[in-house]
Amino acid sequence: MQRYVKVRQAYRRVGKLSSRYDGMMTNSSLLGHWALRVFWGFSEANYQRYIRQAFDGIPAGFDGRLLEVPVGTGALSLPVFRDLPRADITCLDFSEEMLQKARERALAMDLSRLKFLAGDVGNLPFADESFDLVLSINGFHAFPDKPAAFRETHRVLRKDGIFTGCVYIRGQNAVTDLFVRTFCSQQGYFTPPFDSLSSLQEKLRLLYRQVTVSQIGSFACFTCRK
Repeated sequence: MQRYVKVRQAYRRVGKLSSRYDGMMTNSSLLGHWALRVFWGFSEANYQRYIRQAFDGIPAGFDGRLLEVPVGTGALSLPVFRDLPRADITCLDFSEEMLQKARERALAMDLSRLKFLAGDVGNLPFADESFDLVLSINGFHAFPDKPAAFRETHRVLRKDGIFTGCVYIRGQNAVTDLFVRTFCSQQGYFTPPFDSLSSLQEKLRLLYRQVTVSQIGSFACFTCRK
């Protein structure tokens, strides 16, 4: 329970400072550009490659049921959803503050068809096999109960459905690992333990029949078929 409280408090702060957070996530501010290069080891080219691969698991013209968890402020995913006009999209997040920013962004982008819901990825309020695709961008390194998150995202995905997204992995960049250990984890933005590239691949292969994982800097992008 203490982990949940710490994460909730951390992302309440992020929600109140969402412009700074969005600047880093989208590499659209000087501070964000600096942080991505210094702490995350991303050059401009690698950042763009990372963003492309993070969403590469969504089929072109996807028109099924999609769950994104967590949606955060929607800075990365909502521009992608704008190009999926026939998809039935539900966006879930643990933080009401982050959800509110995502709702405001969706309204500004004329995306009123999106559904937003507060909830815990470790206890999803959906029936088995409710979705054709589950998307998780930068979520699993923050979730306080990772085993439950893996179980639940698998449970709500239909047979032959797609699980895709990206996550921080340890052991790729010493500066990044130090930053995660001494700041992100201490502040509640990330929650240990963290997977390495090999341990993430192993977990996904135990759950899914088809697994593709690519590594860019300290992040792994994955696309799995149930």
